[in-house]
Amino acid sequence: MDHRFATLVETLATKLQALLACAPLRYGELPCDMPTSGVYLFTENGHHLYVGRSNVLRGRYGRHCRPGATHKQAAFAFQLARKATGRTEATYKAGDGSRDALMLDPVFVTAFQAAKERIRAMEYRYVEETDQNRQALLEIYCAIVLETPHNDFGTH
Repeated sequence: MDHRFATLVETLATKLQALLACAPLRYGELPCDMPTSGVYLFTENGHHLYVGRSNVLRGRYGRHCRPGATHKQAAFAFQLARKATGRTEATYKAGDGSRDALMLDPVFVTAFQAAKERIRAMEYRYVEETDQNRQALLEIYCAIVLETPHNDFGTH
């Protein structure tokens, strides 16, 4: 293995432990001094559901669950709404089944709003990571190790 890559990989387990050791927070509890960049985790009833990464942790958290967040901003909520409505087949073409079309369906919109409320009630943890390569690897590592069901690294 290339030594540069190995150096990045060596830190992942320690960072995951730091993420899990972070005191869980809830909506409205984000500290003023939280880091800007890092990896975050949403947990519900002891089940780790979603790992993400951002260079604007505070803002990204809000885009996941704030009431006014759009379907383009709240990807995790959109996934939860898809599951709740049985509309799990993603399409990347305009028309029926597209993101925009789903947001015209009142049943889906209700599920999307409920998903954002659900996310606001979840535990939120984060760990600082400013190195972009390590941040990407850490997101994937955490999702695999924690078996988060709502992470998808497939190409579309």
